[in-house]
Amino acid sequence: MNNGRMIKAQNLRFAYNSKEILKGVDFEIKKGEMFFIVGPNGSGKSTLLKCLNGILKPKGAVFIGKDELCKLSKNEVARIMGYVPQRSEVNYLTVFDTILLGRKPHMKWGISEKDVEVVNKVIDMLGLNELAFRRLTQLSGGELQKVIIARALAQEPKIILLDEPTNNLDLKNQIEVMRILEKIVKEHGISAIITMHDLNVASLYADTIVMLKNGKIVVKGGVDVLNPENIEKVYGVKVSVVNLNGKPLVIPT
Repeated sequence: MNNGRMIKAQNLRFAYNSKEILKGVDFEIKKGEMFFIVGPNGSGKSTLLKCLNGILKPKGAVFIGKDELCKLSKNEVARIMGYVPQRSEVNYLTVFDTILLGRKPHMKWGISEKDVEVVNKVIDMLGLNELAFRRLTQLSGGELQKVIIARALAQEPKIILLDEPTNNLDLKNQIEVMRILEKIVKEHGISAIITMHDLNVASLYADTIVMLKNGKIVVKGGVDVLNPENIEKVYGVKVSVVNLNGKPLVIPT
């Protein structure tokens, strides 16, 4: 990878039915980086993730290392990049088989011992052992969310994109999932790109934060960008921000 760079967005623009959603977005993300995208509803966060992994075809360019995304096959992209959408389809597969689908980009003639080993490791990591042979239709929203995250991790991606990954999780599971993601990112040198509504979760775990409004990056930097001036500029609300153990804590006023 070029200078440790995993992914680069260059002048990304995207429109739905002539309505501009992204308006010239630029950034680079390095190996081992927790990169958070925050902003109000409709700011383009989910659209940006879908442009980064090729689900949507933007104008501009996305580079994975030195390779332009549009020149890679879907299977090549899937070996590099895992994706956790906001909402997932529920079917009658078991938890184990759903997570095993994450190994598909690596499979040649069938399921290998390595595939089963990776799935079991991820199941253990996310505490899904007791659910392994339940069907998705029997799971709560929070349990399902952890399974979809597990499926993406089973791909052994270099980059993982997560769209509001803590949305359906209670506080205990939010903390557990974010700590697991942080551990994997730091220990394996992958990059996580995470959209998030909760600014305080972003503050706790982010290396870099991008604040998006109306399809444009308003500000980009470390957690110190979460200050009252930037938050009012992006969200249109007044808040207080206090320092808690070296991290900004956003408090509504």
